Amino acid sequence: MSSNPVAETVASLMPRAKAELTELVAFKSVADFDQFPRSESEGAARWVADALTAEGFQDVALLDTPDGTQSVYGYLPGPAGAKTVLLYAHYDVQPPLDEAAWTTPPFELTERDGRWYGRGAADCKGGVIMHLLALRALKANGGVPVHVKVIAEGSEEMGTGGLERYAEEHPDLLEADTIVIGDAGNFRVGLPTVTATLRGMTLVRVQIDTLEGNLHSGQFGGAAPDALGALIRVLDSLRAEDGSTTVDGLTPDTSWDGLRYDEEQFRQDAKVLDGVRLIGSGTVADRIWARPAVTVLGIDCPPVVGATPSVQASARALISLRVPPGIDAAEATKLLEAHVAAHTPWGARVRTEQIGQGQPFSADTASPAYAAMAEAMAVAYPGQEMQYAGQGGSIPLCNTLAALYPHAEILLIGLSEPEAQIHAVNESVHPDELERLSVAEALFLRTYAAS
Repeated sequence: MSSNPVAETVASLMPRAKAELTELVAFKSVADFDQFPRSESEGAARWVADALTAEGFQDVALLDTPDGTQSVYGYLPGPAGAKTVLLYAHYDVQPPLDEAAWTTPPFELTERDGRWYGRGAADCKGGVIMHLLALRALKANGGVPVHVKVIAEGSEEMGTGGLERYAEEHPDLLEADTIVIGDAGNFRVGLPTVTATLRGMTLVRVQIDTLEGNLHSGQFGGAAPDALGALIRVLDSLRAEDGSTTVDGLTPDTSWDGLRYDEEQFRQDAKVLDGVRLIGSGTVADRIWARPAVTVLGIDCPPVVGATPSVQASARALISLRVPPGIDAAEATKLLEAHVAAHTPWGARVRTEQIGQGQPFSADTASPAYAAMAEAMAVAYPGQEMQYAGQGGSIPLCNTLAALYPHAEILLIGLSEPEAQIHAVNESVHPDELERLSVAEALFLRTYAAS
């Protein structure tokens, strides 16, 4: 990184950043209070609130959102007449999955092979630290030239929409000229990237019932309708032979026009086993950024250990459908539910229940804020030009903010590059990415203020 005062300040703050991220990662802030104590999320929220207060933020508040979680808000005034920028991150995290599969404990930030490992290190507690670093660097080098609002969400990973509904009920709170969502990531370590599109998502629970109760498979099997077998037939109908998603009425063949994703590189990033083929057709970018994708997230059925020779009377599954820009998530949900009903065999009784939804998002990359970010990233990443990529994941808040504030420019950056393995075991963040993106955000705020 070329020498400049902002970069030098951020470099000097990195030991503090590591210590703070260690503290924040230690909170088991999974917003599923059936599995994790509410006190862990509340502790993380208080940590963020205290950090904002220490940086001179005003009106710092723990917002009780309608889904029973807390989001943290703060306002840092800038010069009179300055623009307002909203900085977003979330402090809640995904469950650690199988803790025994982690090389080091998931809630203990651990340095290994040049990376910092821990749940939320990249997604998205690292984003909270990135915002703090950027603001501290500006304060040490002439001051923050814009009004800054920070919002740290407490239930983004659960998709329960608490902050979205709160923002709709308090439309003035998050209003800004530009919004920086710190929950995306570079296409690759060292390659500065803004995310131009996000797929939306719908979550649907499917319940199939065929019998009043389980039956002996020897006495009744072969004629008695098996609910688990029916569910398997339904789930299989959601994919073509090559693995492409096939929901009746949903367009499957849109294309991505932008950054290419090499297939072999994708295999490495996804850690696909040797000899196993990728699914779908078209380019990798088409498949993960521009087309719908169905995933079976879970099935309720008897485990292998302890299973009895029974015909199953009931079975359930949770299905995720990622929805690309250009398709309305509510309409996709209707198509998915209709598909499930149409493909349920043997007259089995089927019920569907939507339990979460977020619309896809597409940014205006021709806006002045994007020009300012390109200039800032060129300094933070010498010799590299800012790239535009899509992201297969969903951030439902983006569409809420775009609807509430149609004049606002929305940029997505962050620490979740492929090696970060967000949502998986051994999640990590590369400290160089944290340092460079903090520099880029600080320089962006300065450049944008002057534009």
